[in-house]
Amino acid sequence: MPVDLGALAPPGRSAVLVMEMQRGVAGDLTRFPELVEVCERRGVTENTAVVLSAARAAGVPVIHCTAAFRADRAGSHTGNCPFAVALLKDPAHMLEGTGAVEVLPALRDPGDLESRRYHGFSPFTGTSLDTTLRSLGVSTVVATGLSLNLGIPGLALEAVNLGYRVAVVTDAVAGVPDDYAQAVLKNTVSLLATRVTAAEIAEAWK
Repeated sequence: MPVDLGALAPPGRSAVLVMEMQRGVAGDLTRFPELVEVCERRGVTENTAVVLSAARAAGVPVIHCTAAFRADRAGSHTGNCPFAVALLKDPAHMLEGTGAVEVLPALRDPGDLESRRYHGFSPFTGTSLDTTLRSLGVSTVVATGLSLNLGIPGLALEAVNLGYRVAVVTDAVAGVPDDYAQAVLKNTVSLLATRVTAAEIAEAWK
């Protein structure tokens, strides 16, 4: 049955969450070349830009959910999971104040909001994102960005647990390896969120 996106994600009650589309993740300063290759092949940045353009034109808030570390790692649990341990073997990884933590230039706009976190792999815990969304009257979040390995499933699960409805833009997300990422979309994300394309959500917000 076709999804009524006008009912699911009305402009006055929706926000776009852009997960970690940062220069040190998906851009020129990346430490994740395989992820960047998949993003380029699937047009993730371009499709995200389509969603953001439509959102801004419709008055839908855009919130960049970014990650960073302080040089002294204050505020970050750095030894409680294998991935964090591996990442932080590089003392310069995603340091606050460096170009690596900047949002990709193609996706930035002065009117956008940013929610930065210093711990974990999903955007709600330890940030004011939930408060920000509620202050904006948001009941549906539209997710784009990275990655389908951790960030996007974490975003969707946290959002659902907090009472939001979730749409994931399938051609504006990615993970590695690609076949695994597509399986996550099919078998995990589908249980939590409505799957839409960039063109579909852009059309709904015209």
